[in-house]
Amino acid sequence: AVVSTQSGHYGRGKIICIGRNYAKHAKELGNEIPTLPFWFLKPTTCYVQDGGNIIYPEITKNLHHELELGVVIGKKMSKVAKEDVMKHVAGYSITIDVTCRDLQEQCKAERKPWDISKCLDTFCAVGPFIPADKLDPNNVEMVLTVNGNTKQHANTKDMLFDVPTLLEYVNQHLTLLPGDLIQTGTPEGVGPMDRGDTVTVSIPGVSEASFKIV
Repeated sequence: AVVSTQSGHYGRGKIICIGRNYAKHAKELGNEIPTLPFWFLKPTTCYVQDGGNIIYPEITKNLHHELELGVVIGKKMSKVAKEDVMKHVAGYSITIDVTCRDLQEQCKAERKPWDISKCLDTFCAVGPFIPADKLDPNNVEMVLTVNGNTKQHANTKDMLFDVPTLLEYVNQHLTLLPGDLIQTGTPEGVGPMDRGDTVTVSIPGVSEASFKIV
């Protein structure tokens, strides 16, 4: 069955996050540029919808925004070939991968998993559902502002691995189900958010979502 996109259904599936999918972002954090896609997972308790609050945890002193195009799966996928993967996409969303940057750097230095920095409540902020026929996922302008000041402004055409490539690679190893969300990586410009900030993400002329940091 194709995922329902009505309120209460969209935003319940597992979250697959692609890392280092823009060369300039990899470089700004001092990371090597990958030769294959890689991903990590977030639990469904990370979801927060447009107009909601992003919680600033007490355990971090450096909460970062990461602007990302989200891909919403519409039909079950397992070992689907690249030429057919887009038939399984229900639509898209403009999203934020929220990150405790100080904890992530500590985990990396200690060779530990990143979960504590990426998987906390409200750490996957999602905008309204966008039907698949409304976007070309490989040419999407994305903007993130903090209190009205532009911090990230990029286009998905600069991805290292485009959406069909990502979907083919992930679904060869991990079954994707209706309602699952793939966050496709962040461009350069990631940076801090503070309590009281309003963070807005948009695809100009198509979709917009705002969140309060609390």
